[in-house]
Amino acid sequence: MTETLRILSIATLFPDSARPNFGLFVERSLRALAAQPGIELTLVAPVGLPPFPLSLHPRYRALRDLPLREDWNGLTVHRPRFTLIPKIGAPRNPAAIARAVLKTVRDRAFDVVDAQFFYPDGPAAMRVAEALGLPFSVKARGADISHFGHDPATAPQLLEAAGKAAGLLAVSEAMRRDMAAIGIDAGKVSVHYTGIDTARFFPGERAAARAALGMDDAPAILTVGALIPRKGQALVIEALPGLPGVHYGLTGTGEEEAHYRALAERLGVGARVHFMGAVANARLPDIYRAADVVVMPSVSEGLANAWVEALACGTPIVISDAGGAAELVTSPAAGRIVERTPDAIATAVRDILANPPAPPDVAASLGDRFDWDRNGRELAEHLRRCADLQGETPLA
Repeated sequence: MTETLRILSIATLFPDSARPNFGLFVERSLRALAAQPGIELTLVAPVGLPPFPLSLHPRYRALRDLPLREDWNGLTVHRPRFTLIPKIGAPRNPAAIARAVLKTVRDRAFDVVDAQFFYPDGPAAMRVAEALGLPFSVKARGADISHFGHDPATAPQLLEAAGKAAGLLAVSEAMRRDMAAIGIDAGKVSVHYTGIDTARFFPGERAAARAALGMDDAPAILTVGALIPRKGQALVIEALPGLPGVHYGLTGTGEEEAHYRALAERLGVGARVHFMGAVANARLPDIYRAADVVVMPSVSEGLANAWVEALACGTPIVISDAGGAAELVTSPAAGRIVERTPDAIATAVRDILANPPAPPDVAASLGDRFDWDRNGRELAEHLRRCADLQGETPLA
């Protein structure tokens, strides 16, 4: 019989009714964890709100209305509020989150504290664990290391949490190397790959997917992600003059949309650039299947979920050498890793369009590493080790 492991998980990246696509990968991983035998999970997803009168801004209106406790896809989620100071308050957030979490879980007993993002969740988990006399674990996913791990305002707290944690996780081997590069002990870090819902993300007929979306048969490339400089959509737009007849779809919203629209018009490709806005997760599989290539020349990533989802749907990817890129693009069927230049992007896309791989071959390139049950099982095993309830064998 498996001994019950009582886990307190802190996740500032977690979906809610105001942001249904926010942190879906965290939600899915925690659902997989909760489904493992002998797991008792308490989930706290703190919500940051600025002080009055900034809290009246429309950006925060929907967040103010979120319930303090609710059932979310089978998980009971606590959503305590903490005071957030936009732009300059990042160093204060871990302490504020810790206070909100401790107030929420007072009089409850746990065996281990889990943080699902390295900053601010990690230093917050450190404070909570110290207050409760518990071990804790932190997972690194991407920007939490590439940004917060290098920012002098936040790096000291991040490194302190890494040093005190009983165990650490990373979404890729490349992420583990990035953690070591800023002074984190790589020997404490286990690689914990994401999962994929193969009942939704699987190869299908491209023509049928395009018909469902009202698309014609013109070649189409796609980027999935926020419209922010780090994602590199500008480079893809700049590649379009070298890709005559190719249409480019951008899902997501963000601060760079006006700039990207103006850039497309200036380059004379505005009619071939399509801003799709925020896309419900349920629509993503057909959108991936409708594209000939998914192009994501990011400055930095951990191991982007969009990469895995695209490949699972049978669509090859053209990506920069960021994060775990080399752990995914292991064959020509999977796509290409390119320099972050318009010419390199255009060359790779032309090559794939001229010799498109069969969608089943693209999906097969993933192997069996990306499975949610495996993800949940490995997370449970890792947290048991952190709580000293079983052996010391690392994940990877």
